Amino acid sequence: MSYYDYEVTAQDGSTVSLKEYEGKVLLIVNTATGCGFTPQYEDLEKMYADYRDQGFEVLDFPCNQFANQAPGTDDEIKEFCTLKFGTEFPQFKKIDVNGDNADPLFADLATEMPFQGFGKGIKAKALEKFTAANNKQFGDKAYIKWNFTKFLVDREGKLIARFEPTVEMGEVAKAVASAL
Repeated sequence: MSYYDYEVTAQDGSTVSLKEYEGKVLLIVNTATGCGFTPQYEDLEKMYADYRDQGFEVLDFPCNQFANQAPGTDDEIKEFCTLKFGTEFPQFKKIDVNGDNADPLFADLATEMPFQGFGKGIKAKALEKFTAANNKQFGDKAYIKWNFTKFLVDREGKLIARFEPTVEMGEVAKAVASAL
């Protein structure tokens, strides 16, 4: 199985085959514009600028399933990200990552590499409480625990790492550089 075999929906509603990214290292992220982790867009754009010429892509999938932190339309979200963070990486149509309507890409990524915790510290403890309450509604289909969960896919289309939003972005950047 290769993650290049998946199809996703572009912001304009057209179908995009991930085969378009075949041979590239992918960082697949569910995002939100009103989250405490939203400043990670800046780090994601920096990684994209630093590594895109080496075959790296950030694939951004907005999601409003976590405390309604991505309430805007696809166009509003794109405009916010472009104006506030200068994002140039591909941003796709807003999706669900949990529940019966979860996008198959995210359901499969999270099933292959399940949640292992948010780590330690105050931020992690606080997030555990929020996620427990929020994700009750999804039962056994709570694949993703919060915004800015990242999945790293290698050049062969194989999943090699999962990063929860609490992981330092420097650690994510090191893993990306290593995969390249």
